[in-house]
Amino acid sequence: MAEINEKFREDALKVIEGVGGKENVSSVTHCMTRLRFVLKDPKKANVKELENIKSVKGTFTNGGQFQIIIGNNVASFYKTMTGLFDIKEVSKEENKEYAKKNMNPLERFLSTMAEIFVPLLPALICGGLILGFRNIIGDIQFNGKTIAQTSDFWATAYNFLWLIGEAIFHYLPVGITWSVVRKMGGSQILGIVLGITLVSPQLMNAYNIGKMTPEVWDFGIVSISKVGYQAQVIPAILAGLTLGTIETKLNKIVHESVRVVIVPIISLIVTVFLAHAIIGPFGRLAGDYVGHIFQVLLTGKFAVFGSIIFGLVYAPLVITGIHHTTNAVEFTLVQQIGGTMIFPLLALSNISQATASLTMALVSKTVKKDVAIPASISAYLGVTEPALYGVNVKYKYPMICAMIGSGCGAGICGFFGVMANSIGVGGLPGILTVKPQYWLVYLIAMIVTMSVTFILTALYTKKVEK
Repeated sequence: MAEINEKFREDALKVIEGVGGKENVSSVTHCMTRLRFVLKDPKKANVKELENIKSVKGTFTNGGQFQIIIGNNVASFYKTMTGLFDIKEVSKEENKEYAKKNMNPLERFLSTMAEIFVPLLPALICGGLILGFRNIIGDIQFNGKTIAQTSDFWATAYNFLWLIGEAIFHYLPVGITWSVVRKMGGSQILGIVLGITLVSPQLMNAYNIGKMTPEVWDFGIVSISKVGYQAQVIPAILAGLTLGTIETKLNKIVHESVRVVIVPIISLIVTVFLAHAIIGPFGRLAGDYVGHIFQVLLTGKFAVFGSIIFGLVYAPLVITGIHHTTNAVEFTLVQQIGGTMIFPLLALSNISQATASLTMALVSKTVKKDVAIPASISAYLGVTEPALYGVNVKYKYPMICAMIGSGCGAGICGFFGVMANSIGVGGLPGILTVKPQYWLVYLIAMIVTMSVTFILTALYTKKVEK
């Protein structure tokens, strides 16, 4: 028997009515703060009616799912709702599969990209902060010496932290191929093995391309260079997709009596050969091309203009889900030029959206403070969806004011060429991932971003609420 919390009974009944009734629900699950519905007919959802319910703090549609913000009590609310209406509980993965029926091809692609990188984010964020800390103790000088040069302890700490940093970034293809194959329903261990074959010590390090001549595998008809793909994203994604496709296809046609032997060996040998002969070289070339485009847009004479545009549009990209594709570009830039110009800009965008939400809580007479304040804290720490969907998009003008504030800060970053070591926590802690030589400039950009956003949002709020 499902747990019924009488506190949520009335609101749970209203929520189901607001989404068009039980018969309009294909599936529903929940995350930390939101109910995630897949509706047969999304047009039947009555947004105004739903947002008047006491327990509901906002609604939005994303990735084929109609999402209702409940807050930290969402698990109890979910159990009450499913218990009252005898709705079958499904996993998040099952819910995503249902949701894809409501997506167009572009949305499916963006959803797939998100599902590849999201499982990797804890390691990537950790790695970005570690590189930032290493730069503090290894690059910043006091009285002519860096912290690492002042004692054996700090020198050892500097070297030890690189063990983790190298594992996360140089061997990133292992995580990517694992995530891609996992997403496709293949054998995750085969994805890991494939990733290792892309970064094996037997191969020439990718960072030595142009400096050394690699050895080759000579198959007589064809020769393949023994070159690794350390820190390469696009080759790893393409290789993972190839393995996942071959394995899942073979599983359907190979008899189960020999499947466990035949499928893995054919899948791996064919994929690894293709990865080094065709997929890897093509992926490296594609990555270089994409990286070059962003270098042109965000450095040199286009830096200020390109940075302002990125600062303005990043928040709308978050709403569409396209922002996840920047992960691949950022790691391409890190591999090519030793840092990324994108992360400092997206961190400023998060800060601006957080500031807009906080300003609404402080100035507006109509916004729900129990929604806006927690949402702003979350956004300052890098998770902007509650602030975006719960406050800024709902009232529209805070979103626009935040975009303008973000554009102003981004312009400063573009003018001074601010770069980060890698990705990190995309909010206030993001300054730790920025290269130390740019800290003062970035601090000024943060202050400008927050000030412009606060002033514009506050003034417009007073104007519309007269």
